[in-house]
This record gives sequence, C-alpha cells and structure tokens, in this order.
Amino acid sequence: MTIADPGFAHRFEPGTDARFTLLVLHGTGGDENDLVPLAQRVAPGAAILSPRGRVLENGMPRFFRRLAEGVFDEPDLIERTHELARFVREAAASYAFDPTRVVALGYSNGANVAASLMLLEPGVLAGGVLLRAMPPLTPPSAPDLSTTRALIAAGRHDPYSRRAEELATSLRGYGAKVDLRWMEAGHELTPADLAAAREWLAAL
Repeated sequence: MTIADPGFAHRFEPGTDARFTLLVLHGTGGDENDLVPLAQRVAPGAAILSPRGRVLENGMPRFFRRLAEGVFDEPDLIERTHELARFVREAAASYAFDPTRVVALGYSNGANVAASLMLLEPGVLAGGVLLRAMPPLTPPSAPDLSTTRALIAAGRHDPYSRRAEELATSLRGYGAKVDLRWMEAGHELTPADLAAAREWLAAL
C-alpha cells in the first residue's frame, strides 16, 4: 500500500524490528535514497521512511529555504515542518507503522528539520539522531518534550556545530533527554558518528 497523495517523493522500507520506524532526513543535495544505507547500518531491521525535501536550492533538494549560510527562512521552515509532520502521520496510516514510535535520523539540513519537528510538532517524533544540527528556531509556545530523546552528534571543527550546545540546552529546557557528543570532525560524518548512532538507537 502507498500514500494516495504523499506530498513528498519518498522511499519506504518495511522492517523486522517493531521497536521504531526511522524517519531518514537527508542533507542539502541529497534525496530519499541518500542515507538509507547508513540507516540500515545503524538500525538493522528497522522500518525506514525516507522523504525527499521539496525545496530546491540551485537544483539541490532541501527541507526548507535559507536566506544565507546558517540563516533560515523561518516562515518557510515553519510551513515545511508542518507539511512534513502531516506526511509522517499519513505515512503511518498507509504503511501501518506505530505513529508514536517514529525516530528521526537526520544529517545537516535534515537534522535541523528534525529538531524543528520536535519543537513545533511535539509527539510526531519519539526521538532523533541529529547529526551536525543547529537550533532551527524558537517555538512560539513551549512544547512538552518530556517523553522525547535526542542524540546530537556535533563536529568540533564544524562551524555549524558551534551552536550545538545551544540546541541541546533548548531541547533540555522543554524536558527532552539529550545526549550531546562531540566528534573530532568537521561537517562530514565519520565512523564515530555511525558508532554513536548505532549504540544510541540500540538502547531505545
């Protein structure tokens, strides 16, 4: 079964591990296939829902617009976050996975939209692995994230990761349980990121 009007080009891979469904969110220039092999390595057996971002920046897919490097188009971010939340709910109904057990695996732009989902649409995500994320926005009202967990993997030499501590503090302030880990890396992912993600997901 597929979604009649999905809104997002996407890939769904059924799983054998019913503990959670992994919402896989690519970085700028990626697509719905980009991070699936990584997801299969860090969460063997998990069902995978991987949408393609609907915004194009110089022909490269993203999940929301930005005005400059590290400067987000906040109205667009808010609109796109709600669109993505609706897609996840519709996908849960169509593919028959538990909508209360969705965990994000996002990289860069995908990690930022995952953090935005947590802040604007609490309850859509039970948790998330946020790889090279930064704070996306300040929510208009305080979300209840007391049942939400997050792993933030930041690169010590990544200019975007300079605000990782700020993101961790924000999520904790709304009740989330946050594990912030610093990697000896830049914006690129390393084997240490994959090992941390796999360890964290295995403990859910």
